[in-house]
Amino acid sequence: QVQLVESGGGLVQPGGSLRLSCAASGFIFKVYDMNWYRQAPGKERELVASIASFSGGTNYADSVKGRFTISRDNDKNTVYLQMNSLKPEDTAVYYCNAISLTKKYDYWGQGTQVTVSS
Repeated sequence: QVQLVESGGGLVQPGGSLRLSCAASGFIFKVYDMNWYRQAPGKERELVASIASFSGGTNYADSVKGRFTISRDNDKNTVYLQMNSLKPEDTAVYYCNAISLTKKYDYWGQGTQVTVSS
């Protein structure tokens, strides 16, 4: 059974940091590209950061470049999102996504809430 379980969300003040984790099971983690998406109330889901399966290459949305860092640990089947200098506009539900190289398999976690507020 495929599972993606996010953790690490919560309430943080502007300028603060959080680290999200996504623990994967039920599929061969190391051959999947991993993504973090977010969805704020009333807005469409947007891609925040990606990390490739083999090269480990990363990509970021312009809105988070220089503040967020995606990483993965293939031994622990876990992907992380380190979020620094958080802003109120980063408030959203953050989702972990795994996608196979052929795009045939596409898995999602249940999401974790991040709220940036003073």
